[in-house]
Amino acid sequence: MAASKSGFMKDALILFAITLVSGACLGFVYDLTKGPIEQATIDKNNRTYQEVLSTANTFTEVEGSVEKIAEITESGELAGLGFGGIEIESVLAGSDASGAVVGHVINSLSNDSYGGAVKISVGFDAEGTITGVGIREISDTPGLGLKAKEPEFKDQYIGKNVESLVVTKMGASAENEIDAISGATVTSSATTNAVNAALYYLHNCLN
Repeated sequence: MAASKSGFMKDALILFAITLVSGACLGFVYDLTKGPIEQATIDKNNRTYQEVLSTANTFTEVEGSVEKIAEITESGELAGLGFGGIEIESVLAGSDASGAVVGHVINSLSNDSYGGAVKISVGFDAEGTITGVGIREISDTPGLGLKAKEPEFKDQYIGKNVESLVVTKMGASAENEIDAISGATVTSSATTNAVNAALYYLHNCLN
């Protein structure tokens, strides 16, 4: 019985040692890769910002935007717009080489896409006209919802200067209409509502 207890304790100590070493190794790997992963994300986002607002060289967070986003989120203001589960993530001012602000990039999302959240960046020039829409994250069906990333769909938003947009399956004819992706109306609507979130912030919260 004593020998059995001794063997159990030995096995428990070995297991503890293995767990301790494994945890230390995982922590080391995490610390080693955390920086490069974060930098890769920053670089990827900056490429998207440059894509949607090509006249800007640098992008900086608009002062007071974090507090304003929290305010309209907590108050339910966004939820009451009728655009589904939309959110504003961040608001950036885009500046040219001279330091002059030439427009803004608003990062927004909709939680109502077919595969979950669709996260986008919307570029606006100084007059509030959409200069581009970039898809930062989407998990929809290849060949259907993922077509939201293709220029044929997302370039429809460029040049629009309206209060909000609607999706149509009948062929866009009005300034505020966006043609749905065939077979992916849910994704089309979610992406458009994420753009509507950005439009709302631009017109109502950005001074």
